[in-house]
This record gives sequence, C-alpha cells and structure tokens, in this order.
Amino acid sequence: MTTNTPLLVLGIEPEFVYERVLFPTDVGEPPERALEATLDIAERYEAELHVLTVVDTTRVSADVETGPALEQAEQTGSATVDSLVERLRDQGHERIVGAVVHGRPHDGILSYAKNHDIDLIVMGTHGRTGLDRYLVGSVTEKVVRLSDVPVLTVRHRLEA
Repeated sequence: MTTNTPLLVLGIEPEFVYERVLFPTDVGEPPERALEATLDIAERYEAELHVLTVVDTTRVSADVETGPALEQAEQTGSATVDSLVERLRDQGHERIVGAVVHGRPHDGILSYAKNHDIDLIVMGTHGRTGLDRYLVGSVTEKVVRLSDVPVLTVRHRLEA
C-alpha cells in the first residue's frame, strides 16, 4: 500500500516549535511538492530555511584520477544550492541558508541537522518499494530511522 499523504515522523517528545527547517535536495531540480511543504512550514513558523546538498564522496574517491570528478560534483552541488536559494529569495523568502557538505548522503544530512540545531527535516521521497527500493536504497528511509528530530516526507508525484 502506498500513500500520497505526507508522513511526519516524530520522536517520543515532539516539539512543534520550528525555528530552523532543513530541506536536503539532490542536484538538479528539487522535488516541488516537498519544497512547497517546506516553504509553508518555514513561513508559518517564521523559521530559518536551510537548503542542503550532500556530495556523495562514497561514489567518488579523492585520488588523482577521480579528483576532477569530485570537483565537478562539488560544483554541481554548489550550483544547485545557489540556484534554489536565489530562486527562493526572488520569491520573497529572506531567512535562507545554503550549504554543501561531503559524505554519505544520510550521514551528511543528519550531521548537518545536529550541527545547526535543525528542528525539522523535510524530504522528498519516490515511494519505491520491493526490489527497486532494495537496489536503489533510500536516503530518506535512513534519515527517518536515524534522525533525532522530526522528519516530514513528501512523495515526489501524486499517484492517480
């Protein structure tokens, strides 16, 4: 069974004061439904919005031959974050912080959340199941399982 309803996973003692909201995104276009949810929450609580991309260093080693690949991944990540921050500022959102970190995606997200006192993480999810989820893995699933702060997951596309 799949659902199009966003899922909010809370800890044992949830707090509903969101001063800092984290929106992790892959390179390229951000998941619009998750971004809309993030903006709604940030506006409602007058929260600072953090936009984050994690350069997955587990896929690119830093030796001489792959150095350019790592540099390209960093540039692409920075361009993604900068573009989204600029777009949101153009739309009138002022309290935005952009960041690019390195490491395994779920570790980078969780470390950033801890180091910046994030109150809520909002993530897009594809809603994969079965073998597809097993083969591709799920950064969102790992963040949900390991996070010390609430995580709101929003499916990328609505299903009919």
